[in-house]
Amino acid sequence: MEELNDYLAKKGKKLETLCEQFGTPLYVYDGDIIERQYKKLTSSFSSVSLKIKYALKANTNQGILKLMRKLGSGLDAVSIEEVQLGLLAGFSPEEILFTPNGVAFDELKKAVEIGVKINIDNISVLEHFGHDYGDKVPCCIRLNPHIMAGGNTHIQTGHIDSKFGISIYQLRHVERIIKNYNIRINGLHIHTGSEILDSSVFLRVADLMFETAQSFPELEFIDFGSGFKVAYKDGDAVTDIEELGKELSQRFNDFCKGYGKKLELWFEPGKFLVSECGFLLVKVNVIKQTLSTVFAGVDSGQNHLIRPMFYDSHHHIANLSNPNDKPRIYSVVGYICETDTLGWDRKISEIREGDILAICNAGAYGFSMSNNYNSRMRPPEILIYKDKVHLIRKRETIEDLLRNQVEVEL
Repeated sequence: MEELNDYLAKKGKKLETLCEQFGTPLYVYDGDIIERQYKKLTSSFSSVSLKIKYALKANTNQGILKLMRKLGSGLDAVSIEEVQLGLLAGFSPEEILFTPNGVAFDELKKAVEIGVKINIDNISVLEHFGHDYGDKVPCCIRLNPHIMAGGNTHIQTGHIDSKFGISIYQLRHVERIIKNYNIRINGLHIHTGSEILDSSVFLRVADLMFETAQSFPELEFIDFGSGFKVAYKDGDAVTDIEELGKELSQRFNDFCKGYGKKLELWFEPGKFLVSECGFLLVKVNVIKQTLSTVFAGVDSGQNHLIRPMFYDSHHHIANLSNPNDKPRIYSVVGYICETDTLGWDRKISEIREGDILAICNAGAYGFSMSNNYNSRMRPPEILIYKDKVHLIRKRETIEDLLRNQVEVEL
């Protein structure tokens, strides 16, 4: 959090100036932070053949995707629409891994036609895929390791009750299907969920994957998903990427020697790359004191950032307009006709009506999960990169809300 506070001290006025230019609410992304995170990850795994597949569900704006491509990333897509967005941003099909869950098989067919890499997490889908394609189209298998990981139960994906992945205990069934249909397995994939607090989880998963890989002689890569923890508030534990890189790289290289060929090691970071780059800037409409609480009511809400209400997630909130005044305790709430508290009982430098607040760590799953509840417009998005300001999405208008409605005579 010290790094965030330093950033706000240096860039706070610039962020506030953007609100004067583009209005509020406003999403702002700092591309230099994305680049910092990307280089931190790649440098930590410099001794292996590393491929980054940005989980574009975190933020699908074309400006962000083009920056990822510039940095050298590929993509992890979970819908055919995300695949199409990746292609529009300039990615080639072979740079995109398609990892759907519970979709109709027609969507997989479209993905095969496009030429992206296929990742399958269901035995019945694997059998269908083998029947249709045999050894003509290779695929990756997503496994469920039955390992609990992550601080938030909403986003854990590797436990026994998860809908994701093929159970590690169903491998014999998988092997029979592969043999009968002559399926080419070119990758193994595992993802235990976000907010992994302890890097030892990755090492436990690695040992499991290396053991499993011995049954698949045609592998080209092993994909460890992601789940790197970032800090949201003071005292938060974070994944030690450097330590993980050192230990996992050594184990991976040792495995490759025993396997008989050098494989690629893949990660699919989303939040790790873009969470800290993003700020939702809002203006304070009202200060309302009740018998128990002082509310700061802002011109945004759960329609623009649903994570606090949906996941009970914590986003640091800072007063850009009055950063050095005496702090008071506020609950920052939105303008939606339903409970939409963005921050409970926060100690914030005294807030006045008209002040600009920065809601931090809003780069991942902020705009991409936003909506038009209460017929409110979604905000514009700004990308700052190498000191240049780019408008990468315009503010919505009433015409945007009506665009797909069909007029009828009643």
